This record gives sequence, C-alpha cells and structure tokens, in this order.
Amino acid sequence: MKSTSYPLRWWLMLGAALLSSSMLSSCVSPPKDESRQLLLDGQSLGLGTTASPHVAEGWWKVFGDAQLNRLIDDALANNPGLNEALIRVRGAQAQAIAAGATLRPGVSLDGEETYQRLSENYIYPPAAAGFGIAGGDKVWMGQLGVNLSWDLDFWGRQASVLNEAKVKIVAAELDTASARLALSGAMAQSYVELYRAYAYSDIAKQNEQQRETLLRLTQNRLKAGLDTQVELNVAEAALPQARNTRLQADIQRDIAIHNLAALSGHGAEVYGDIVRPQLITDVALPLPKELPLDLLSRRPDILAAKARVDAAASGRAAAKAAFYPDINLKAFVGLQAVGLDKLLESGSTVYGAGPALHLPIFDSQRLKAGYFNATAELDGAIASYNDTVLKAIRDVADQLSRNESLNHQLVEVKQVLTASEAAYKLALHRYQAGLVSQLVVLNAESNVLNARRDLVSLSSQLLITRVTLLLTLGGSFDPATSPVITPITGQPGVSS
Repeated sequence: MKSTSYPLRWWLMLGAALLSSSMLSSCVSPPKDESRQLLLDGQSLGLGTTASPHVAEGWWKVFGDAQLNRLIDDALANNPGLNEALIRVRGAQAQAIAAGATLRPGVSLDGEETYQRLSENYIYPPAAAGFGIAGGDKVWMGQLGVNLSWDLDFWGRQASVLNEAKVKIVAAELDTASARLALSGAMAQSYVELYRAYAYSDIAKQNEQQRETLLRLTQNRLKAGLDTQVELNVAEAALPQARNTRLQADIQRDIAIHNLAALSGHGAEVYGDIVRPQLITDVALPLPKELPLDLLSRRPDILAAKARVDAAASGRAAAKAAFYPDINLKAFVGLQAVGLDKLLESGSTVYGAGPALHLPIFDSQRLKAGYFNATAELDGAIASYNDTVLKAIRDVADQLSRNESLNHQLVEVKQVLTASEAAYKLALHRYQAGLVSQLVVLNAESNVLNARRDLVSLSSQLLITRVTLLLTLGGSFDPATSPVITPITGQPGVSS
C-alpha cells in the first residue's frame, strides 16, 4: 500500500494544479488586440500562389569574361558585408538551439561539501548529542544529487519560441542569399562601368588623334596661304582640350578599377592585375518575349520578409501563451549527510518528484506589454513585407520601361553616329580642298564625338538595366531554375 500511495498522491497533486490553474487563469487573460496590418495577397498582385524555384548562382558567366568570374568569386568569398550576413545566420542558429533546449528535460549534477560550526540555538540542540552531533560542533555537511526539470509546455509557449527561432534561421539564410545576389549584381554593374570607362578612354584618344591630324592639316594650309593664324590658334587650342578629356576618361577608368577591387575584398595590390573587360555584350542576358511576374516570388528579400512575418506570428503566439500557467515536472535523487564518512552510506539517500506550478496573477501589465509589443512586431513585419513586394513590382516595371526606351534610343543614336561620321569625313575632305572653314570640321567632329559617347553610354545603360532587371526577378529570366539557397551546416542541435 505504501508503494502505491506516492504515485497516487502525485497524480492528485498534478490534477489539482491543472484544475486550479484553469480556474485562476481567468484572473490574467490575454488581450483581444489583433494585428492591424493585412498581408498583401500575392496572387492578386500576380506573384502566384507558390514560390518559383530559386536561382542557381553563376548567372554572370553569360558575359564570357574570365576576369569577371574571378572577381565575383573573390567578392563572394571576401566581402565583409557578406561575412556579416553569415554571422547573423550562425547567431540565429544558436538562438534556435537555445530555444529547443527548453523543450527537453534538463538534468544537472550538483554537489557540495562545507565545513561549518553548528549553531547551539538552531535545529541541532544539545539534546541531539546522543545522535553524534550537537550545537557548537564543527562538522562537514555535504550533499550530492542529480536534479531534473522538465517544462511540460501545455500551452505551446516554448514550441512557439522554437518555431520563431527556426524561421529566423530561414530569414537569415535568405538575407545571405539576397546579399550574395546584390553583391554579384553590384560587381557586374561595376564591371560594365569599367567597360564603359575604357570605351570612353578610346573615344577620347580617337578625338585627340583627330585634333592632331587637324592641327597638322591647318599648319600645312597656313604654309600654303589657305588659312590664317587664327585657324592655327584654334587648332592648337583644340588639342590640349582633347588631351584633357582623355586624362579625365583615364581617371574614371582608374576609379572604376579601385571600386571593383574594393567590392572583391582587395586593396591596391590588385589594381595592376585588373585589365580591360572582355564582355560578350551582344548576346548577354537576352530578354524572353514574356516575363511572368510570379518570378518575384523567388526573390530572397521577399521570401525573407515573409519568413519574418511567420517568425513574428510565432512570437506573438508565445507572448499569448505566457498568460497561461507554466507547469514543470521536477525530480531529484542524491545523498545528504553530516560528516564525510557518512555521505556515501545507503541511509543518506534522498529523492523526490512532483509538479511545479507558476501562475501569473498580479503580472498582467508586464504580460500585456509583452503581447502588445509582439503584436507591434508582427504589424511591422507585415508592413515591411508589403512594402518589399510593392517596391519589387515597381522596380520590375521601371526596368522594363527603361529597357524598352533604351532600345529605341539606341536605334536612333546609331543612325546619328552613321550620319555624323559621314558628315565629318565629307567636311574634312572639303576643308582639305579649301571649300569649307575649319569651324565646319570642328562642329562635325564634335557631333561624331557626342554620338560615339552616346552610343557607349546607352549600350552600357542597357546592359546595366538588364542586370538590374535580372536582380529584381531574383537572378534569372528563366522560370525553371535550380535551387541556390543551401542552409549553413556545422551547427548541431537544430532540427527541422
């Protein structure tokens, strides 16, 4: 009978604890405040109901430039900003491990041995001397035991905390994927700018050579009596101007090199190693006839924003569960004795087990504040997601409009360049023949120079626009692509 009375009493205590907690929980009930923000319906915006496949890295290889491939690889390996994103992933993983530990039984081994003087006026009076101890004695008092504590999580609070931590890992990994995509895009755009800087430098050199040719021609015409000193002075002044333009173009080229080196995680030691780009621009990043808007549903920043909404929802669920009683199971087994020689004797054994109840009664203001804060975080996450989606849709529309406009402008500028070059050649021949003034040649030359610069500028802008459009669509124009986001391993204890 004695062996069964303890378990029966334990279950009665547990039942009483549950009954009392359900009755007392009405004293502190969660507020009925709900989220004031509504999540945008992706399907109504054209994003589709399911996420598109994520994009495989290496999209920049379509340019066919080995130097660009190497620089982007270096950037993805060495960029400090990307390393910070990876650190945030590991931090989220650590938080998930800590949250998961609360759902498992906690076991600890505690032991102590203290030499102390017993009080003469405490639980060891002089009458206890017959038992071997008495007040005023100096003895060793020790205990050694194993303690168990297990949060039963009846209301799912710890499970919600764990789910919040797991979703934050997903969000952090998506942030890393977004950072990698943005970094590779920035590298490609900077590389196109270097390509443009070299082209500008070529145009400036051609202009300088044309000014030198014009100066020699003017000198010969002056000797022949066909020009005056005025025309010679004008030709002499035009040459330094052309040289100055070429020097400015060279400076912009050097700055583009410095920017690429910094993005790739390098310093001045690689400036001399970065050479002229060899981009295949004619066939790079061709746009398909149709671009489905649901490609946006694979953008890592949109997916990360959605994951933060899910994490905030779990956080609010945990804040709501905090209003309900916290019931734990506690147990211990060990040894207690006065004197070192008796600690390991069988009679020194102690053990016990039972439920532990924590019910918030006069803590409503703190709990309500926590719940309102969790609701505010959920509202903020929803607002951030909505803003990210709307900006993404706007960015796609902007880049498509810009791409269409640049294509039309490019056609016009090519016609302008063809006509300007023909006019310059004709003006130069007529000047050599003494039929037109030098001013006509200079004007025609300026038109050619401007048309060449416009052609380079528009071609580069068109390429950068396509890169930007590709980034706004998650890294590819192809609806069927392979995954890119791979969880960072090496952190045991986080289960999915």
